[in-house]
Amino acid sequence: MDRWTGRVALVTGASVGIGATVAKELVRFGMKVVGCARNVDKIQALAAECQTAGYSGILIPYKCDLTSVEDIQSMFAAIKAQHKGVDVCINNAGVAHPEHLLSGKTSGWKNMLDVNIMTLSICTREAYQSMKERNIDDGHIINLNSIGGHIVINNSDIHFYVATKYAVSALTEGLRQELREAKTHIRATIHHAS
Repeated sequence: MDRWTGRVALVTGASVGIGATVAKELVRFGMKVVGCARNVDKIQALAAECQTAGYSGILIPYKCDLTSVEDIQSMFAAIKAQHKGVDVCINNAGVAHPEHLLSGKTSGWKNMLDVNIMTLSICTREAYQSMKERNIDDGHIINLNSIGGHIVINNSDIHFYVATKYAVSALTEGLRQELREAKTHIRATIHHAS
């Protein structure tokens, strides 16, 4: 972890759960972590907790509606202006609504598509461009996924959600192939949270 000391990580969905835990750990290891979510109160409390614990890094709360491409682009512009850019991008944000395929609400489906697929893809693109323009060749893009990205579980509440997680698996593999073609050492990995 030493090579990441002082470097900048973006963690989406950093207010609760896995995102909050990952952000805290990266700060403990000395990284500058931009933690984003719609509700930054919890991230601010986590930042204070990290400071009190004497962690060598810093957690920077950032309010961002991840369903808005404009908000995401503004966030990347702010990170560039204040911290030069992103070296590690952890696409953690995700939503699951119990919307069946036969009777689900279109709005629920769209929200899952927006957060689980579009947000991840936009943040990946912006992070890669941030690394590329600064000649960062050792960056890392990590996509959080679930077992639902590989198995269609017999539960009609989550069939649409599972489809978005299959997309995360496909997008990560596609990203690996594009990074290889670009002859970069930037890595793309997938982490299965459950």
